[in-house]
Amino acid sequence: MKQLRLLLFPFSIVYGIVIWIRNRLFDLQIIKSKNYTIPTIVVGNLAVGGTGKSPMTEFIIQVLKDKYRVATLSRGYGRKTKGFKYVNIASTADEVGDEPLQFKNKFPNITVSVCEDRCIGVETLMNSHDVIVLDDAFQHRRLKPTFSILLFEYSSCLHPMFVLPMGNFRDLPAESKRANMLVVTKTPSDASDSEKELIKNKLIHKSAVTNVYFTSIVYGDLISINELEAKITPNTTVLLLTGIANPKPLIKYLKPLINDMEHLAFSDHHAFTRNDILTIRQRFEQIKNRSKIIITTEKDAQRIRTPEFLNILNDIPVAYIPIEIAFEDKSISKSVQQQLLSICERSVNES
Repeated sequence: MKQLRLLLFPFSIVYGIVIWIRNRLFDLQIIKSKNYTIPTIVVGNLAVGGTGKSPMTEFIIQVLKDKYRVATLSRGYGRKTKGFKYVNIASTADEVGDEPLQFKNKFPNITVSVCEDRCIGVETLMNSHDVIVLDDAFQHRRLKPTFSILLFEYSSCLHPMFVLPMGNFRDLPAESKRANMLVVTKTPSDASDSEKELIKNKLIHKSAVTNVYFTSIVYGDLISINELEAKITPNTTVLLLTGIANPKPLIKYLKPLINDMEHLAFSDHHAFTRNDILTIRQRFEQIKNRSKIIITTEKDAQRIRTPEFLNILNDIPVAYIPIEIAFEDKSISKSVQQQLLSICERSVNES
């Protein structure tokens, strides 16, 4: 693997140069960026997938939704449609993407939308909302956001940050200087202070901020997607079904709770087919333990929860585990919440 990465080094140099030139063209305003009077909060990352953008977006929604008219705007990765679309409870992942559908199911009273052109999306939403939260838009430089939150997955910070294809970064680490807040996600419970200090110094060195916030994943209770009882005991066999970039934290969470687990792993945002669901059912039936359940992620549940697929799994307990982010302590969480609220407050006062 190390030799392969070395072979890819020249391609990473070329990719890095192209990305650097693109960013400088925006910095010098040779390619124009648009900013808007409505507050726009961008959640993004520099690496490819798996940093926890959705839980952070949901955290922001939770903070703002009771005081302001909130809209979310996503690209709608994996959808089979184009252009601007509002997300409804009755929408499917094929129409709007799994993550926007997850936002709408969790927060039905806010506006959730998708559009590959974020500027068109903002212009469609701005007159009827107080704030727009943009999921995965840090690289969409035609939009100049009011506030940018840049996420780094904990383990990725412990390794050299190479760009594609040698590494996993789609943008140059130095571009973190454009962010207003840096957040490290998926911090393990046994992370040492010295390790966190090393990461903090590494990220601050590349950015314009003076602090780095560390967060961890908090897992919720099982939620059934087909109305069958969803529970696990130490004797339960779990068929874990994932189509996400990094299932390792979920596997680590489940292992101490059960004695036996099988894992069916699909690619990130995998579009499940009828044959996939039939294969999943077959694998489940092959498990000899009578105490068994299929567990998946909340994002995957959006792509499984269709009438056709649920009909195939109608007599099998299938559930997902919702997740939230938690900051290191309550004082940090309150500070971040106040920063988010102040962005909207300033805009309301100015108008």
